[in-house]
Formats: sequence, C-alpha cells, structure tokens
Amino acid sequence: MSSATLPAPQPLGGRRAAFVWGIGVGVYFVAVIFRTSLGVAGLDAAARFHVNASALSTFSILQLLVYAGMQIPVGLMVDRLGTKKVLVLGTVLFTVGQLGFALSPSYATALGSRALLGCGDAMTFISVLRLGSRWFPAKHGPMIGQVAALFGMAGNLVSTLVIARALHGVGWTQTFVGSSLAGVAVLVLLLLFLRDHPEGHEPPPAHHAGAAFVRRQIAESWREPGTRLGMWVHFTTQFPAMVFLLLWGMPFLVEAQGLDRGTAGGLLTLVVLSNMVVGLVYGQLIARHHAARLPLALGTVGATALMWAATIAYPAPHAPMWLLVTLCLVLGACGPASMIGFDFSRPANPPERQGTASGITNMGGFIASMATLLAVGVLLDATGDNYRIAFSSVFFLEALGLVQILRLRARAQRREREHLVASRVEAVHVPV
Repeated sequence: MSSATLPAPQPLGGRRAAFVWGIGVGVYFVAVIFRTSLGVAGLDAAARFHVNASALSTFSILQLLVYAGMQIPVGLMVDRLGTKKVLVLGTVLFTVGQLGFALSPSYATALGSRALLGCGDAMTFISVLRLGSRWFPAKHGPMIGQVAALFGMAGNLVSTLVIARALHGVGWTQTFVGSSLAGVAVLVLLLLFLRDHPEGHEPPPAHHAGAAFVRRQIAESWREPGTRLGMWVHFTTQFPAMVFLLLWGMPFLVEAQGLDRGTAGGLLTLVVLSNMVVGLVYGQLIARHHAARLPLALGTVGATALMWAATIAYPAPHAPMWLLVTLCLVLGACGPASMIGFDFSRPANPPERQGTASGITNMGGFIASMATLLAVGVLLDATGDNYRIAFSSVFFLEALGLVQILRLRARAQRREREHLVASRVEAVHVPV
C-alpha cells in the first residue's frame, strides 16, 4: 500500500485525549490518596502499633525506598510494555497494599503492606506523564505535567479532609478498607477505556535486547546533563513539603506548636490548596517563557529555606499563626517546582527514552524525602522530641541539591540548545 492511501493520523489533543488521559490521572489521584493517608494517621498508627518516632518514620521511609528504587525499572517497563499494562499492575498492587494496611494485626505486616503500596504507587506518575506525551502535542508538556501533579495534590486534599475525619468517625479498619474501594473503581475504568496512544500515532517498533537494552537506556539517559539537572531540581524542591505532608507536619503542628488536630489539619489543607494554585501558575509561566524554569526552581528553594528557618528559629515556644500560614503557603510551591525537573529531562531525551529519563528524574525528590524522614525520626528520639534540631536536617539536603543544580545548569542548557539546532536541521531535510 502506498503512503498516499494510508489513513491520516488523528490530530493530538481534543476530548478523546482528555478522557483517556483523565483515566490515567484518576489512577494517580487514588494512588496519592493511599500514599498520603499515613500523613493524617501518623499519631493513630503510633498508638495502634505501639511504636516510637523512629519506627513510625520507617513506614514512610520503606514506602519511599520502594518507590524510589522502582523508578528506573518502572521507566523501562513503560518504555517496553506501554502505559496500560503498567498502570493496571500498579493499581492492583497499591489497592492490595491499602487493604492490607487496614487489616494488619502487627507492625511487621503493616510495614509489608506499605511496601506493597509504594511499589504500586511507583508505577503511576511516570505512566501518566508518558500517556500525556502520547495523547497531546509536545508544546503542552509543561502544563500537562503540572495539571497531573495538581490532581495528585487533590488526592492529598482528600487525605487531609476525608481520611482524617473518617479515622475519628468510623475508626481505622473501616476507613482504610473503604478507601481501598477507590482502587477497584479506577481499575475497572483502566481495563475498559484506557489506550496507550491514539489511532495513527503508534510508536515505531522497538528492538529490545534484554540486559543490554536496559543498560543502554539507563546509560544514555544519565549521560544527558538535562536528565541529571532534572533529577537534582526534583531532589531539592520536592522533599520539604513531602516530609511535612507525608508524616511529620501533623505531629509538628500538634506537639511542637500546641495546635489542636482540627487547626493542624487546616494548615495541611492550606499546603495542598497552595500547591494546586501555584501549579497552574508555574505551568502557564513555563509554557510561555521556557527560560523561567531555573529561576522558578531556585526561587522556590530560597523561599522554602527562609520560611523553614524563620519558623523553627522563632524566639518563642510556639510560632505565631501568621508565620505558620506563610510557611504552609510557601511549602505549597514545592510540588510544582519539582515538576520543573521533568521540563529539563523531557527535551534532553528522545521519545523512546522518556520513561527511563522520567524515572531517573522522579527518584530525586523521593530519595531526599526518604533521607529527611529518617533523619527527623532519629533526631526526635535522640533529642527528646526537639523539633527545632530535627527539622534543621532539611537545610543540609537543600544545600547539597543547590550545589548540584548550579554545577549542571550551564552544561544542560548548552546541550539543550544543541538538541534544538539538530532537530531544526533534521526538519529542514525531511522529504515531503
């Protein structure tokens, strides 16, 4: 059949794309609800399993350890198997993990359930990014990523508003069993309606050569300065808010700042709402002004460090409410800033490496979060619950990440310009 008789590919975008991509986003939304449900249940979990701060932090550390460790394997899986298969597997795993956490009779089984949840959760975000790149034009990449993250934060909002209230209304088991039904619902939608790509936009067949292919994918992705810069941007920006929302925000606000649970929950909600608003603003800015990526990321790091320092160093037993509110508003910018990391790795890699490169980038923030969760838990036990000392561990990782960003930025920008010139030359020589 001649090329003239082949059906023309459907244009990218439109209602069909929004519907299919929306299913993927819905899976990510549920995964984030399950991921962050421990953040509002930390005190309840400590009482239920009779554990101290270090053991409590192990829940989140193990979950994030599995999540971070799975990022490169998941990226390779997405590149090789496609989005639908990976999302289906991830949904089954995080749903079983949430159900297991609800019914766990001991600390050990609860740990295993959170590890299973982390494994399934790890398969969602990279898959959603890949789905968006297949169904929408490349120019919408920054906005697509920020909107996906926005829906993820909406899942966090469900945790702070719904899960927290249900825990004190119907109890532990009913709350977590009931929430696991959301995983079943999105699994049905996935199986019925999700497609990896629109008709006419099938990716070229890939030739996978086992271990050699895996090594090549990872090595070529890592070799790009944009991938490494993206990882360090993600590392430096994401973790302060994640540590606050995932585990230590509620204990800090209640035990160190003397707030009741309702007020503390309201402040956690404020972080989420700020994240959603800032995400839309950052997405629009980067889509229109590509050069704004690094200033936005560095500005967020600086503002976060300033407000974190002001809060824990305030010369009184409790920080004033206006300062806590400002801290939570600034922490809301951390998630959107971390998404900028993907805006560095995406243009640095061809379509066949997008999953692997996104996996490397996504590891950054979760490694930093894991290290900080551990440091805070250990320092709280060592200092008799001194949050000022424990929360100071944030500055060390911010400084480490900032040094790496400044070291890589010129090299990544130069390489990106080379890619842009090469793509323009190639476009000129493509026969019509």
